[in-house]
Amino acid sequence: MNALVIDKISKNFGGFRAVDNLSVEVDGGIIYGFLGPNGAGKTTTIRMIMNIIRPDSGKISIFGDGISISNQNRVSYMPEERGLYRKMTAARILAYFGSLKGLSAAELSSRVPAWLERVGLADWANKKVEELSKGMQQKLQFAVAAINEPDLLILDEPFSGLDPVNQEVVKNILLEIKGQGKTIILSTHVLSEAEKLCDSIILINKGRTIIDGPLESIKRRFSTGSVLVELEGDDSFLGSLPIVAAVDKNQKRLQIILKDGADPQQLLAELVGKVRVRLFEIQMPSLHEIFIKLVSQGNG
Repeated sequence: MNALVIDKISKNFGGFRAVDNLSVEVDGGIIYGFLGPNGAGKTTTIRMIMNIIRPDSGKISIFGDGISISNQNRVSYMPEERGLYRKMTAARILAYFGSLKGLSAAELSSRVPAWLERVGLADWANKKVEELSKGMQQKLQFAVAAINEPDLLILDEPFSGLDPVNQEVVKNILLEIKGQGKTIILSTHVLSEAEKLCDSIILINKGRTIIDGPLESIKRRFSTGSVLVELEGDDSFLGSLPIVAAVDKNQKRLQIILKDGADPQQLLAELVGKVRVRLFEIQMPSLHEIFIKLVSQGNG
């Protein structure tokens, strides 16, 4: 079953159309990247999913049902803007928001210290929010969103303010949550982390879909036909192969550009038996490169 289906939703603010006939399907049990430049309509869409605002047209369903109190209890949202009470302690914040999400006192007694430990805040449990660094506040905000262990966790810029070590902490927790069969929607500008985490993505710009689908399929679609190799032996024959468009030598390694439609496996077959292959790496475009290319085209 789909965790989320968005069917042709639109949202206007005065004369500005923030979301324009947008459709999205998110499978259950995956990490789904919701990507786009500033002002693309990501946060507006997330707020409609959470029923904070309503679409002017179109439908949204969560776990096969319309937005309702019953299925909203299966969803949790971490907004980009921090919403923590500065005078409350980290432990009290977690207990308070956990209770709002329906957790019992018994559940909170175990989950609050467990989540503080998971995000590396156990030693700061009794510190007020205003005494915590921005990175610590971000991790606390993440724990607030996840403490009720929702079936659908929606995160808007979860890596904001985190150093590389703490980005890794959050990333590992997200992978654990996915491993439990939960679904995560990840809206972020940290494309390197999205690339490591996401199974599928949607890229939107000006409220419209530019591209969506499994991340690996999208990367293959934008492949430049480049292969990085490191060889031992006489490689002078490479330029004369009918499938090779160009060869660029960079110290010990060669970057081989294949002609359109050529299969890298054909190249590997040509190499075997003629030279010793120490490295053979099909070069795939990064998510950052795809993002820049598509957004630039959309703005052109």
